[in-house]
Amino acid sequence: MLTARDDIRSRPAVRTDAPPEGWLGVWTRGTTSWFRVWAPRAHRVEVAIDARADAHVMTRDADGYWTARIEDAPPGTLYRYRLDGTAYPDPCSRFQPQGPHGPSQVVDAQAFEWHDAQWRGIGMHGQVIYELHVGTFTPEGTLDAVIPRLEGLRALGITVVELMPLAEFPGRWNWGYDGVDLFAPYHGYGDYDALKRLVDAAHALGMAVILDVVYNHVGPDGNYLGCFSADYFTDRYQTDWGQALNFDGEHCAPVRDFFIRNAAYWIGEFHLDGLRMDATQNIYDATRPHVVAEIARAARAAAAPRSIIVTTENEPKWTYTLAPAEQGGWGIDALWNDDFHHSARVAIDGRRHGYFLDYRGRAAEFVAALKRGFLYQGQHYQWQKQSRGDPVRHEPAQAFIAFLENHDQISNALLGTRVRLIGSPARYRALTAVLLLGPHTPLLFMGQEFGATSPFLFFADHEPDLAAKVHAGRRQFMAQFPAYATAEAQRQVADPGSEATMLRCKLDAINDRDAGIESLYRDLLKLRRDDPVIAAQRRDRLDGAVLSEHAFAMRWFDDTHGDRLLVVNLGADLDFRPAPEPLLAPPRGMSWALAWSSDEPRYGATGVQDPCRDDGWYVTANSATLFTVKPAD
Repeated sequence: MLTARDDIRSRPAVRTDAPPEGWLGVWTRGTTSWFRVWAPRAHRVEVAIDARADAHVMTRDADGYWTARIEDAPPGTLYRYRLDGTAYPDPCSRFQPQGPHGPSQVVDAQAFEWHDAQWRGIGMHGQVIYELHVGTFTPEGTLDAVIPRLEGLRALGITVVELMPLAEFPGRWNWGYDGVDLFAPYHGYGDYDALKRLVDAAHALGMAVILDVVYNHVGPDGNYLGCFSADYFTDRYQTDWGQALNFDGEHCAPVRDFFIRNAAYWIGEFHLDGLRMDATQNIYDATRPHVVAEIARAARAAAAPRSIIVTTENEPKWTYTLAPAEQGGWGIDALWNDDFHHSARVAIDGRRHGYFLDYRGRAAEFVAALKRGFLYQGQHYQWQKQSRGDPVRHEPAQAFIAFLENHDQISNALLGTRVRLIGSPARYRALTAVLLLGPHTPLLFMGQEFGATSPFLFFADHEPDLAAKVHAGRRQFMAQFPAYATAEAQRQVADPGSEATMLRCKLDAINDRDAGIESLYRDLLKLRRDDPVIAAQRRDRLDGAVLSEHAFAMRWFDDTHGDRLLVVNLGADLDFRPAPEPLLAPPRGMSWALAWSSDEPRYGATGVQDPCRDDGWYVTANSATLFTVKPAD
């Protein structure tokens, strides 16, 4: 029981219901709120209500957690914690209506009326992920403004909306990876319940929503964690974005608990269908189980009985993380596959600069990526001068998330140029077919599905000194590409702190639409969904063959529905006559029937030519053609 300061009037008796064990932040029932914060080195901690002159003294336990119960602190109350006389916002704040430097706000977590009681969650199989940035997805840049767009995404074939990070950040615009109040949705995107309205609306349409979370660092501006305890951070590891978090050092238990509970909070409180964890190679933990495994386990427990997915970005390609925790893994469902993107990007523009050095964009790479997931599974990697990746054994194809665009890869082009605008339109259509018909899990970036021409650049609104450093850091990062290191190119690196930079990235979903691209994505996603052989995502029933340096064939074997054959040529016309490649031979008594081609005029192409001839194959340049089987004449 909290003992109040003598100069604070006595309060009425509280209700008998009490917060769950180990809660963080504020737990509210009616007008009564319970507060809990970890500040192990503070001598005195108080809850200071903004509208009042008095403060409520908190009680410390043996582990350094301070608690208080205030009976007249209803939802909407603004407060701060006062540590030894200095006031700070709550590091576990649920809402920061004035930004990360302002007061925290008590919210009623139970007020929202959900309508998704019948929603049972999702698994990894069969999903098509759509990544979006809330602030630039619509002119309004809010969570509520996303809702009217959901129906169109569902009709297209999207099953999962992946939101870039939402945790409260400083300034008026940000990618979200500089979040500092990890429990608080960014106030500029809407009120506390805005995310709930979005998730509820998505579930009503049969769509899932997952959230990108950042557990490898905390943003540089508005981060008050260190004021409550220096033990949140460690100097024993280095990240590219600031201090590493202390998951395995002295006094790390409350730090681990903070992030584990944060993951469970997003899942339980907002009914989210999963998480995408950013740069997990920089989540350092030498203990077992690894903190990421504990985060995944806690997130799943918070969702029960719903099922969720947990995906990660992991640059070194640690395939072992897909194994269950009891087998030494992290229990992750899927990993982002940069290998697929890098090969596709080189195939589009031919440039092997920067981190594209180790890719050639040739047919053999696509055959390997479709059959084996990652290209680098322990081989030497020239760009990093070390081996890279783990072996891929029996992991399902759905565990590898492939893409032609994502937020990072678009912005890492000097001008943030969309991939389809870089090289041959025909080659882009063919690669889109490889992305959407392959056995992996495909991911699209917002606007990709209708051929958006708006760039996506790095943007972050900071105070002037920090903004200048961020801009300089961006120039330095871009200089890893020799062409971007020139003085002229460096002058073109967009200023992340400029409002104009952010506004250029706003989608124009009304006027900036390419009907051919829309048809391409719609047709391919329908094929992916409706064709039982492709929808099975069985890479163990998939084989591939290289036909030339830039042409290849992928064949699905299926005794029930019949085989499928995808023939792709990313180079010049290929005269493959005769055709001494067994995968091109139809099953006995059958012949190949052309089912789909990237050369359809409705996609902006010049017309379809069937590459399967009586005397062999003649495959037109930059094309993809899908075949089913039919009885031979």
